[in-house]
Amino acid sequence: MTLKVGITGGIGTGKTAASKMFEELGIPVFNADKEAKWIMNSDKKVKTKLIKLLGEQAYIDNELNRPYIANKIFTDSSLKAKMEAIVHPAVRDHFINWYTRQEAPYILKEAALIYEIGDHENLDYVIVVDAPEHVRIERVKQRDNSTIEAIRSRIKNQMNQSEKVKLANFILKNEKDLEFLKSQVLDLDKKIRLLKS
Repeated sequence: MTLKVGITGGIGTGKTAASKMFEELGIPVFNADKEAKWIMNSDKKVKTKLIKLLGEQAYIDNELNRPYIANKIFTDSSLKAKMEAIVHPAVRDHFINWYTRQEAPYILKEAALIYEIGDHENLDYVIVVDAPEHVRIERVKQRDNSTIEAIRSRIKNQMNQSEKVKLANFILKNEKDLEFLKSQVLDLDKKIRLLKS
């Protein structure tokens, strides 16, 4: 059986950069956040439930109205939980369907939320990408043009990074340059392939 490995980390840690490096080594990657967006835009059942929950303005011209939804769910945590209860199971089913078609020693499931939704129980191992907070803030500031306050509040709203590190099976340190990350990815790829055999 192909091993199921999760890869996660807080905002700005570089989990996408690490996932791309694994992909270059021939490892299939399922990006849960991208797939969730795709499902919310294309799955009729999910769309119907979201409109019922959030109102007609949840979609404009058949496309997800992200600013409207973000505004609604970030001011109402119960609404956020209800929305996640619609989206997460649909993503999980989509992942299982995708996984059964993969032929590789292991696959990666890249997701912002793994421990938060209990998804680590469905995976064989979890990799946490870690970086110091000041490095993360700088990265997100350059990437999103956000203010430091906005980034700090997003970090605060996520599960504590040190908690994720404690729970991880493997840790990738991403505080230096991409070459430093790449050398760790190469080592970890070898380790995981050995776990499979």
